[in-house]
Amino acid sequence: MPLLSVIIPVFNEARSLPLLFERLRTALGGIDHEVVLVNDGSHDNSFEVMAQACAADPRIRAIDFRRNFGQTAAINAGIQHATGDVLVLMDSDLENDPADIPLLLAKLDEGYDVVSGWRRDRWKGQFLTRKLPSLLANRLIGMISGVRLHDHGCTLKAYRRDVIKDVYLYGQMHRFIPVYCSWQGGRVGEMPVRYEPRRFGKSNYGLFRTYKVLLDLLVIKFLDKHMTRPIHFFGGAGFLSFGAALLSFSLALYFKLTGQKDFVQTPLPGITAMFFIIGVLMILLGVLAEMLMRTYFESQGKRTYSVRRIIGTPAGGTPDNEPPRA
Repeated sequence: MPLLSVIIPVFNEARSLPLLFERLRTALGGIDHEVVLVNDGSHDNSFEVMAQACAADPRIRAIDFRRNFGQTAAINAGIQHATGDVLVLMDSDLENDPADIPLLLAKLDEGYDVVSGWRRDRWKGQFLTRKLPSLLANRLIGMISGVRLHDHGCTLKAYRRDVIKDVYLYGQMHRFIPVYCSWQGGRVGEMPVRYEPRRFGKSNYGLFRTYKVLLDLLVIKFLDKHMTRPIHFFGGAGFLSFGAALLSFSLALYFKLTGQKDFVQTPLPGITAMFFIIGVLMILLGVLAEMLMRTYFESQGKRTYSVRRIIGTPAGGTPDNEPPRA
């Protein structure tokens, strides 16, 4: 079985960690694994508990942030420091059950590149205040992203390393990792997982974060569709603005020729000028974005495509940075 990396961001969970480590030992007893803990600037003694666990078990490693950078940054650090062929992300507050990890791995073996947990029994008795907003948010994310999951916010997910290794996360984008992977050609599956309300402390999440999630979703949607062709987005907006300017000018000219109103009697000439200037600026922004895009890819040797496998070997050997050949 390939090496498994379990990545766990931690923030003020000193009381939960001993129980979590015990459950991990039970669930992963027969699996070759490592546990990567990321202390996200906890104010309690979480890191001391993590250090004790590292001393007791060489399969556990801990990363200590200088301050609180957020869950997305903690997950990103865990991904970059993990060495496993399969990566599993989970929370440290005992809401995720480590006993579900072998089930996620079994689901992954059915041919999926990503398996996302679905906390089906969450928000019982809170339909209007929590469950309904969650349902609507997940439906909206599915419509925009094309990846339809019941529970995008569930941290408990399993990934094959080759679809997640080049993912860099910002903002609150950790919940959209399956979306990134799907856009790279990965197969995304879902399965129900157990959910247990947190025992200690209180949740750091609330409904006020919804608008941030939606804004992050719009960003990654733009990056997916227009990262390699930004001129199409900005140029399209520019031509729409030119169309609005032409319509406004046509109306002003119509009023003038029919003797209804002179140019100075309507705001249409000013609106025409405004939309024309906006159109020019949008196209210039598109040209600038094209230059930045080329600089981004060419200066770092990045590619605008992703290769799953290559069959056959060319006479000159395998190109640099290509995946192994079949």
